[in-house]
Amino acid sequence: MDQSALDALRDESPPQQSDTTTTLHVCVTCRAGDDGDTGPRPGRRLYDALIEAQRRQQSSSGFRIVEVECLSNCNRGCSVALSGPGRWTYVYGDLNQNCVDDVITGAERYAATADGLVPWRERPTIFRKGVIARIPPSI
Repeated sequence: MDQSALDALRDESPPQQSDTTTTLHVCVTCRAGDDGDTGPRPGRRLYDALIEAQRRQQSSSGFRIVEVECLSNCNRGCSVALSGPGRWTYVYGDLNQNCVDDVITGAERYAATADGLVPWRERPTIFRKGVIARIPPSI
């Protein structure tokens, strides 16, 4: 097969999205100002609520949710990070269980992009106000 035929095949192939393309990392050790040692920490409760919300969805969300021990963002409440190959990575804070639907929506919109750049007006308010860092994709 000549090079022009290979280029045509590549151009016709749609980008493949899978559950592993995008990852929503959730800090399960976040205390979010809760000094008590009884019961699950707020970060764990956020993670559990996100898993349950994703499970209730009818369609594939295009991202996976992974727990992490610490995102080193302790002063900004519960924290999550969105990442994927060739995409910008974002770290968000000031989250709690009341934000679950917005976090799912934001992660779905992120997963639907090729580069991780969701237009500002299309981001949930919590992602507009709670952004901690934006990290360029590794080359």
